Amino acid sequence: MMALQQASAFLVLFLAALLLPPQCAQDPAMVHYIYQRFQVLEQGLEKCTQATRAYIHDFQEFSKNISVMLGRCQTSTSEYRSAVANLALRVERAQREIDYLEYLREADICLESEDKTLAEKLIQEAEEEKKIRTLLNASCDNMLMGIKSLKIVKKTMDTHGSWMKDAASSSQKVYFLIGSRNKTLWEFANMRAFMEDSTKPAPRKLILTHSWQGTGQVIHKGFLFFHNQGTLNEIIKYNLQKRTVEDRMLLPGGAGRALVYQHSPSTYIDLAVDEHGLWAIHAGPGISGHLVLTKIEPGTLGVEHSWDTPCRSQDAEAAFLLCGVLYVVYSSGGHGPHRVTCVYDPLGTIGEEDLPKLFFPRRPRSHSVIHYNPRDKQLYAWNDGNQIIYKLQTKRKQPLE
Repeated sequence: MMALQQASAFLVLFLAALLLPPQCAQDPAMVHYIYQRFQVLEQGLEKCTQATRAYIHDFQEFSKNISVMLGRCQTSTSEYRSAVANLALRVERAQREIDYLEYLREADICLESEDKTLAEKLIQEAEEEKKIRTLLNASCDNMLMGIKSLKIVKKTMDTHGSWMKDAASSSQKVYFLIGSRNKTLWEFANMRAFMEDSTKPAPRKLILTHSWQGTGQVIHKGFLFFHNQGTLNEIIKYNLQKRTVEDRMLLPGGAGRALVYQHSPSTYIDLAVDEHGLWAIHAGPGISGHLVLTKIEPGTLGVEHSWDTPCRSQDAEAAFLLCGVLYVVYSSGGHGPHRVTCVYDPLGTIGEEDLPKLFFPRRPRSHSVIHYNPRDKQLYAWNDGNQIIYKLQTKRKQPLE
């Protein structure tokens, strides 16, 4: 430090001698003033140098600390990334486990739902079978085995029509309905009066309030049931004694949209009566739709039950019921042979394999109608203007298990 001060003093004297005029350079006061000022300047430079050194040192420390911190940050970032990646893997694994548990839960729910649905279906089927057995519990255990004989009772010029007795009455009256669209009904006192036009008393002429459609009419306990002409599916219950409409109903299930039998060109709804009561037969949807069988409560005209049968409308010409079993008569082109080739039993006690070949005597045309009468156990048919009675051969059905 002393050497620096001496050097400074020498430098001041040298500069004074060099820069100042000769008379000023010899003035001690002036030289002293310059020295002092230079010394102040020197001190300022020294402080600046020290401050610069301090700044440099601080910056070096700061840079060192930053480097250390950056290193730590990089280390922390790497560790953080590794932790995040590990956490993501754990979350993904947990999600897979949750998805699997959810799948198992849904599978259990589905199995429970399927088991419940199956159980409900079995219960429903059992209740349905019980209902059907209750509905068809009349003391009737006969099944058709063959056609014993044919008797032509009367012959008219009319191709289509129907004739019958009251299927649930002891009355001997015979009813004669000519044509597939008409409102005039003839009532004969008995079969002899029907067969012989000259026999007294003369038939009673009844003009109905509505016309019938087709040949599917039946008479049950003094009431005529028929398909109302001009309607799709309206069934009328007509009181023959009062000559008034007692009640009416709309037959459900798409009834009346297609011919019930291919070879019966005007009948859309065929009604029938057997030991169990009143039935309706109509064709389901489609060109060769299957027949639908409906049980009707004749008192209230309420639908008791309906069945979709395997019997087709195509090539069919007529059908009838006997002891709750539907027998459908078919013919090729409507010209025979006429035979029963489809049988439907709602109780499942008999099938086609249980029956012999059921042929009707050969006729030149298809039947306009074939209806069973449960009182005298005969078929009343209309074929090419002939009113025919078919006597039947039956046997007992196998009892239900």
